[in-house]
Amino acid sequence: MSEKLDSIDRKLLQLLQQEGNLSATELADRVGLSQSPCWRRINRLQQEGYINKKVALLNRQKLGLGIVVFVNIKLSAHGWHMLNEFENAIVGFPEVVECWTMSGGMDYTLRVVTHDIDSYEQFLRRRLLQLPHIQEAQSHITMTEVKNTTELPLG
Repeated sequence: MSEKLDSIDRKLLQLLQQEGNLSATELADRVGLSQSPCWRRINRLQQEGYINKKVALLNRQKLGLGIVVFVNIKLSAHGWHMLNEFENAIVGFPEVVECWTMSGGMDYTLRVVTHDIDSYEQFLRRRLLQLPHIQEAQSHITMTEVKNTTELPLG
């Protein structure tokens, strides 16, 4: 962790990870500062890039998005143009909520969220596998969610 961060900065970041809608007053109370210095610290943390953005975390089950699938993708070729073409297409698929380049046997791992198995199959057949240069796609359908957090280990 950056040496620019003191214990109050780390505590603020931890609190914001847990409850991003806390007011500056509430945050200040929890870290032992007055509101103005607390707000300045939060502003600095944003300006320095420690805080990318504040969002609401939605309940996917309540929204009817019951299926999470991890898809390992292997491309048939690895030229710069092909990688860019694949990545640009993936960014445009709302079903893909994460995309990672990988080392090892596969080139990418995607986390895909859809309503049900049928909608995943339609996404796979009609959109994902229509992309050029996909040699292989391995789907791993999740069953029980044991842990799902956005909190980074700051301790």
